[in-house]
Amino acid sequence: MAPAKQDTASEMDAALQITENFAELLNESLGPKARFEGRVVKGSVIDLDNDTALIDVGLKSEGRVPLKEFASPGEDTSLSIGDKVDVFVERYEDREGVVRLSREKARREEAWAELKKAYNKNERVNGVIFGRVKGGFIVDLSGAVAFLPGSQIDIRPVRDIGPLMGTPQPFLILKMDSQRNNIVVSRRAVLEESRTEARSQLISQLSEGQVLEGVVKNITDYGAFVDLGGIDGLLHVTDIAWRRVNRPSEALQIGETIKVQVIRFNAETQRISLGMKQLEADPWEGVDTKYPTDTKFTGRVTNITDYGAFVELEPGVEGLVHISEMSWTKKNVHPGKLVSTSQEVEVMVLDTDTEKRRISLGFKQCMANPWDDFVGKHPVGATVGGEVKNKTEFGLFISLEGEIDGMVHLSDLSWNKSGDEAIAGYKKGDMVKAKVLDVDLEKERISLGIKQMSKDPVAVGFANVKKGDLVTCTVTAVVDNGIEVKVKDAVPGFIRKSALSRDRSEQRPDRFAPGEKVDAKITQVDKSGRRLTLSIKAHEVEEEKQAMATYGSSDSGASLGDILGAAIQEKQEATKLVSAEKQAKTESAAEPEGEETSAKKMAKKALDVAEKKTAAKKPAQKAGDKAKDVANKKPAVKKTATKKADGAKGETKKKPAVKKTATKKANDAKGETKKKPAVKKTAAKDDK
Repeated sequence: MAPAKQDTASEMDAALQITENFAELLNESLGPKARFEGRVVKGSVIDLDNDTALIDVGLKSEGRVPLKEFASPGEDTSLSIGDKVDVFVERYEDREGVVRLSREKARREEAWAELKKAYNKNERVNGVIFGRVKGGFIVDLSGAVAFLPGSQIDIRPVRDIGPLMGTPQPFLILKMDSQRNNIVVSRRAVLEESRTEARSQLISQLSEGQVLEGVVKNITDYGAFVDLGGIDGLLHVTDIAWRRVNRPSEALQIGETIKVQVIRFNAETQRISLGMKQLEADPWEGVDTKYPTDTKFTGRVTNITDYGAFVELEPGVEGLVHISEMSWTKKNVHPGKLVSTSQEVEVMVLDTDTEKRRISLGFKQCMANPWDDFVGKHPVGATVGGEVKNKTEFGLFISLEGEIDGMVHLSDLSWNKSGDEAIAGYKKGDMVKAKVLDVDLEKERISLGIKQMSKDPVAVGFANVKKGDLVTCTVTAVVDNGIEVKVKDAVPGFIRKSALSRDRSEQRPDRFAPGEKVDAKITQVDKSGRRLTLSIKAHEVEEEKQAMATYGSSDSGASLGDILGAAIQEKQEATKLVSAEKQAKTESAAEPEGEETSAKKMAKKALDVAEKKTAAKKPAQKAGDKAKDVANKKPAVKKTATKKADGAKGETKKKPAVKKTATKKANDAKGETKKKPAVKKTAAKDDK
């Protein structure tokens, strides 16, 4: 019985062992799914069918991978049967029981692992730019796709990205995000690092005068930037060539390799100034001997400005023709209306400055001077004719022969009218004649005169008058400080307010009116000011002196005061006589006949005395009459003499204050009978 139990136990152990082996086999069969899925495995290409490759990775079934995933960006697929490749197992078995594989994800997984190491170590990675997207470019980093922003492609803006496409370039990873599958790279950071290294090396070896080879990287309006191998230098437009270069693009192109010389170098700011023309011979050496002064040459107009034109005598040697040296007659014309760019012209060398590299040229010196011809034909004093070309605030411009203009100043338009009044009578296009007054060849000016075509009436009038003359003038205007007059209808004059009359009360300009004629004495002759100064007061004073000299001398027996006083006293005596006669008649009516009253006696005596005085004063009376006649012949403005004559006639209202005594005596003698004692006293005195 014992053997049976042993057999049963061994069978049970065998069954248990078989069970364990089956579990291992099951795990072995199902385990690879967990190990393979999501991993990169190595497979073998067993077949190529159209655009897919059949790959065996050691599983129950094979997987298919598109051939395009085996090609790098920009390259063709090079795959054959039997090649070993790495693929990524996306899914162990799909619904069809086929393993899903991906070569692209396998490459990306491999690349991400390598890129992660480079990113952590801040190392450069190689990539190829193969596409353009909004805001930048797509870069293939050995299977991983990265984004390159447009600002990170170069140090300076790049206009043409074509040469960089499809070319392996070094990049620096700026950002990595495995969850979003995002990588950002920069080419600029690599260039800046390389540039810094190359710049440090180049600067340590750089010196002024050194000749280098560089590449034109950028062109501006003022020059070009040249890459010297890690550092850029500026080639200014004036240092490109000895000849004039208007735009750098005329002589240089981007990407062109040129030789330059270091002109200036600043180690602190690391600025480098370059030059190309310094590598050529200087054409300005010995230019003063090649182009002597006052010599004519032929050149080409290279540039036109507002102030003149530049003419090239030879490549690298240019001279300036100033606008004032372009034409003898055309002064205010833009140079572009006289010459054009690239025109061949004849010029004369006026001055050469080799230190400042300047040559002064002239166009008009190669032509005849019309100013010399004009002076030869029309000297000063000659009469010329022309058309009014322009009117200005200071005169007229007249077009003369030879395209020359002459100017008539406002003061030379008319003898009688003011400048503004005279110029109003002319308009543009009028034909006029004028006389040449002056010619200034240096300033190229001709002074003309229209009024000089006739004689100056004022000058003629000045020739016929002199200081001290008595003239009759016409009032032309009345002003506050006097009156303006004209003598002989030609010469202007002025009488000041204080010279209008001897009497202060009559020194009023409003007493006169324009057109009125007055007599006045010339006190001053101003030929430069073309004016006379006159005085009515001086004429009155002189007239009174003449009357005194004629009628108030010792031979005539009385002075002017005696003449006027005699006339007054005569009237007083006549008044007294009339009063005495009236009194005598009154008394005779009251007294008996035959008796001669005292009043009659007094009247007779007064009459005798009056007759004697009248006889003795006849010469004075005659002088007074002559003075009256002279006064009557004087014009109305001679009021002083008129007053004296009126005083002699007994007009006591206008007598001066000094004659009050005589006036009182006359009033006493007007038959005031109440004052008879005064008459008696007078008679008593006469008796004595």
